[in-house]
Amino acid sequence: MEIQIIQSKIYEIRGQKIMLDFDLATLYEVETRALKQAVKRNIERFPSDFMFELTKEEWKLLTSQIVIFEKGQGKGKYPKYLPFAFTEQGVSMLSTVLRSKTAIQVNIAIMRAFVVMRQYYMNYKELKLQIEKLEKEMNLKFKDIYEALKYLLEPPRTPRKQIGYKTPDSLQGRNDE
Repeated sequence: MEIQIIQSKIYEIRGQKIMLDFDLATLYEVETRALKQAVKRNIERFPSDFMFELTKEEWKLLTSQIVIFEKGQGKGKYPKYLPFAFTEQGVSMLSTVLRSKTAIQVNIAIMRAFVVMRQYYMNYKELKLQIEKLEKEMNLKFKDIYEALKYLLEPPRTPRKQIGYKTPDSLQGRNDE
């Protein structure tokens, strides 16, 4: 199973990375109804930080962000039952509820996808900090350069006395001597 396919089915809701029940059912090759039924039979394994049901507002927001739904998903304003959202821990717990070989293999692939995404995020965060540090250093250097250029380009504040050879023409109109 390709990690990119799985990553495309990971969304962010309530500040958490989640997967939706119908996407998981497709990956596990079971019906969404069967997946939900297995979860409900073992609900004590799924506390609210492992799984939660989307609100109508969350579903509406999510469907506005998802361009293409597979056939039968997202029909109408709301599905008959709002989808369950599973966090990484909830997806992991699904492997204890769904015990097929496919479920085990898919679960391993999903865990790897979450790890890759987490690593990507950490690298991104680290890179962002390095860029900010470099930006501050460059701003200080450019500030110094800007100040030097400004000083050099400004006209002198007090007129300077003319130096060099003076001709009678240059002395006309001047009363300095």
